[in-house]
Amino acid sequence: MTEPIPLTTYPHPAEYDDGSTPHPRSSYMDQKTDGQYSGLYDHASVNEQPLYPGHARDSLPRIDEPFHAYPDSPAHSPPELHPNDKSDVSLVRNAGKFSGGPSYGYVEADPLDGKHEDSAPRGPLARFFPSGRYPLQQRIEDKKRGIGRQKYPILTWVLTATMIAVFIYEIVVNAKAQGSPFSFKPVVNPMLGPSGSALIRVGARFPPCMKTVQDVPVTLQLPCLNDTANPPDRLCTIESICDHGGFNGQEPNQWWRFITPIFLHAGLIHLALNMLAQMTAAAQIEKEMGTGGFFLLYFSAGIFGNVLGGNFSLVGVPSVGASGAIFGTVAVAWVDLFAHWRLLYRPGKRLAFMIVELVIGVAIGYIPYVDNFAHIGGFVMGLLVGTTFYPVISPSRRHKLIMWGFRVAAIPIAVILYVLLIRNFYTSDPYAACSGCRYLSCFPTNNNNHCKGTGE
Repeated sequence: MTEPIPLTTYPHPAEYDDGSTPHPRSSYMDQKTDGQYSGLYDHASVNEQPLYPGHARDSLPRIDEPFHAYPDSPAHSPPELHPNDKSDVSLVRNAGKFSGGPSYGYVEADPLDGKHEDSAPRGPLARFFPSGRYPLQQRIEDKKRGIGRQKYPILTWVLTATMIAVFIYEIVVNAKAQGSPFSFKPVVNPMLGPSGSALIRVGARFPPCMKTVQDVPVTLQLPCLNDTANPPDRLCTIESICDHGGFNGQEPNQWWRFITPIFLHAGLIHLALNMLAQMTAAAQIEKEMGTGGFFLLYFSAGIFGNVLGGNFSLVGVPSVGASGAIFGTVAVAWVDLFAHWRLLYRPGKRLAFMIVELVIGVAIGYIPYVDNFAHIGGFVMGLLVGTTFYPVISPSRRHKLIMWGFRVAAIPIAVILYVLLIRNFYTSDPYAACSGCRYLSCFPTNNNNHCKGTGE
């Protein structure tokens, strides 16, 4: 068996032993086997005869390595090179670049930090904060292809399944009380869902259940859950309608109604619209951020939307929906757009589409049982939390410093907004600070007393 010739260039002799001359463009010395020359890299003979005789071809080494779609996380370390082959390392690296990207575990250094992602320290908070410690060009390509931190939006799927199950529970409650899953008497629910009293019973945001409201005192009687007459002939106290254990002789304080409305929906149409947005836009945001960061974004935006709505919406109207949380994910798309403006294809067209999308979302906020303040609050908190946790690609140190400046400022602003608005909800008149804000979520009609008082 002949020994393999090292991958090294040698000068060609003027002629071979048999009197033939090598092709002038040959790059390597041909290998002699049984009196014949294989003609390696002999370009003149490519189309005339096989490059390797059968018995010579069988003796060639074969390479069988698995292909990895993500070269930044190689399954195996690159093989150790022979000492005589170290001078050809650059050939291997250049071949990897020519094929479209780093291969066999070789990666380009990140110009921002010079480290590979695998060498970055891993901790319990690593999944929440964007590290961006793998090659810049690869991160840009992954961004263009929609590749994020994870393959599947697991939390989005769980939330969607949970909300569908909760909506089934809502219409079952309404069917038991009124004999129909959808409310048509005494008031028609245009979203094809339960009555307002049923929504309050299952956990809608309703300020009289959460604190003492002067315009809606606990002694006030409202239509019972099973009332279908117009005008109503069955009246119940607010405490019995709020349910959830009642008030037990104390002031109302069902604070969890800032959270539970996220899982409730006003009707079948409301649910379908929200789940469509959640399974598309929100799912993509989760794949890009990772489940940990998406969890913080989703619930911080959803809860803050309900806090803002509790301050400025009409106190006598229940509110439900995951719209605030979904608007938080929409806000992250705005962070993505402006942070990656130069990396995205036709960003101006995308901006125009997102403006139209935002206007439609605000218009939906005027539908009964849907609160525009939840949309606005979720969007604002989504900007702050998204700026902090969304993995932004910084092509320069200046861009990176600007983004970290926004992150450092966003965290205290989010905390201050939460503290001030929760305090204002429990200790102040919600309309005192902004009497005209109610019109952002209420279209004046005779049915709601022109957006004055309780809205009843």
